[in-house]
Amino acid sequence: MNLIEYADREMLMMSLANKIAGQLGDVLRQKGRASLSVPGGTTPGPVFDMLSATTLDWANVAVFLNDERWVNEDSPRSNTRLLRQRLLQSNAAAAQLVPLYAPTDAPEESMVALSDGITPHLPISVLLLGMGADMHTASLFPGADRLAEALADDAPNLLPMRADGAGEPRITLTAPVLKGAQHIHILITGADKRDALERAAKLPVTEAPVRCVLDDATIHWAE
Repeated sequence: MNLIEYADREMLMMSLANKIAGQLGDVLRQKGRASLSVPGGTTPGPVFDMLSATTLDWANVAVFLNDERWVNEDSPRSNTRLLRQRLLQSNAAAAQLVPLYAPTDAPEESMVALSDGITPHLPISVLLLGMGADMHTASLFPGADRLAEALADDAPNLLPMRADGAGEPRITLTAPVLKGAQHIHILITGADKRDALERAAKLPVTEAPVRCVLDDATIHWAE
């Protein structure tokens, strides 16, 4: 594994934000447009804050989540809500938000439309992932109802996902989309996540879904 250890979380967040900004800038200069896919949750919040103030051609950056809970944006559980509050601010307010949620009762009803929205922005230029203590990433949970389908080489770009540890139904990018990103970063903090990462490296991908990207990712960790 390509693991970078940092002296503290502040240094981790600053370094990671700078790395992501640099990689996005490189892709923008080469191709004129770029895509950034990010996780929900509070851990990457400081990275989002720093990125939002970065001078980039944000108008040509498409931003979308790795996964989303199937809840309205006014819910405190909404990853899209957090994204608007922390990343799509300041300079980054000019970025294009590509939705991973639509107001239908179930994710299956919106899968085609949401997938069609993501497809033009693939492969992902820069991918930032998190990891749970259960070794899930995005909404690829161990034991999830469609995990095998999401891990398959011929998986569609997006799939609905339900799992005991997931709470609400989810929608998630699948393993081929994650693995196909140009630059892959995984952000983890704390001893429990470090232990989980080391366990994941020794387990089959069905038990530790984060393994689907470990060989290609840079892992950023601080206590």
